[in-house]
Amino acid sequence: MSDRPSGTVLKIEHLTMRFGGLTAVDDVTFDVRRGEITAIIGPNGAGKTTLFNCITGFYRPTVGRLALGHGEEAFAQLDRLTNSGRRHGAGLYLLERMMDFDIARRARVARTFQNIRLFGGMTVLENLVVAQYRPLMAASWYTVGGILNLPHYRRGLQAAVDRAAYWLDRIGLTARADHPAADLPYGSQRRLEIARAMCSDPVLVCLDEPAAGLNANESAELNTLLRFIQREHGTSLLLIEHDMSVVMEISNHIVVLDYGKKISDGPPEHVRNDPKVIAAYLGVEDEEVDEVEAELPA
Repeated sequence: MSDRPSGTVLKIEHLTMRFGGLTAVDDVTFDVRRGEITAIIGPNGAGKTTLFNCITGFYRPTVGRLALGHGEEAFAQLDRLTNSGRRHGAGLYLLERMMDFDIARRARVARTFQNIRLFGGMTVLENLVVAQYRPLMAASWYTVGGILNLPHYRRGLQAAVDRAAYWLDRIGLTARADHPAADLPYGSQRRLEIARAMCSDPVLVCLDEPAAGLNANESAELNTLLRFIQREHGTSLLLIEHDMSVVMEISNHIVVLDYGKKISDGPPEHVRNDPKVIAAYLGVEDEEVDEVEAELPA
């Protein structure tokens, strides 16, 4: 892997999401660092999926700023862009002002879902090629280039197939490229969905419970894939996950939510030993946190 920019890729500041009288996410602030794997964990109902929906444009936050930068210098213009009322500027995108399709297209944020959403009737290869619709549309000159099979379009299509073939090799599905995606085993469908997200050339990939329903071997394959994406492509990964073996093994940074509030934020070892996190998962009352902390090994 070549040297890649460090620093912050996504700044989440005072994010609040209310549904009538219910506050699902309550004044949450944290950074997602470039080229790192950040996990969001917490008990059921903690607000994790709502936070994802705000980042990816499914919900418009009640309060807060969600700024995604494509480069090191992008955040230098953050306050100026915020005050201007615009949605994006040179490499900086205010996601709370953008529609979901624009977040995917312009800001280059990809997402997978807890319930797999492949095109089951398409082949495995076609699922990866269709994810590259933007460069393919450009190669067709947004007109009849594809219909007429012009040389410019043929080159673009070959590049899309080559990229798809690269990811098929990475997820071990080259031999099944022409099989319907719906015929794949569950674990292979999970990896295909992540590969499809990567074919869109994202800056940030949001993974909603990627290990859900996987057995131990499939979880290990998932971990290998996510580490490869981080190491070789420098892509920032933000994931919601209940499987703590996955979270603790691959995450650089963990954010813990409980009842919509952030209760811990840091590297895995810090979060693992945080009494507030232990209390949240054990379901104890606030006044019992000190007792839990006292029981921790020195």
